[in-house]
Amino acid sequence: MRALFIAAALFAAATTPALAQSAASSAVLADAARAPAGRTIIDGAAWRCDGATCIATGGTNQPAPRACRRVVARFGAVTAFTYKGVELDAEQLAACNA
Repeated sequence: MRALFIAAALFAAATTPALAQSAASSAVLADAARAPAGRTIIDGAAWRCDGATCIATGGTNQPAPRACRRVVARFGAVTAFTYKGVELDAEQLAACNA
């Protein structure tokens, strides 16, 4: 019984970071009408949108401001953006949308 508990704890610890990273990239679109109907790949990140809210998994290692510019080029302006856990502030969002 103890071995089963230890195995379950190790499994949970091993999968938690992967699950946490899956929601680490997100964007809120200024115009929900520009959201793609299906999955869109941008720099290796698989973006899926529900209304104005988009979430991505995966993606290349790059600075969040660059990732934001790439998303804005495809989906239009954003009102919030986080890439791999790095959230852009108001000044960075303004530069991204410019």
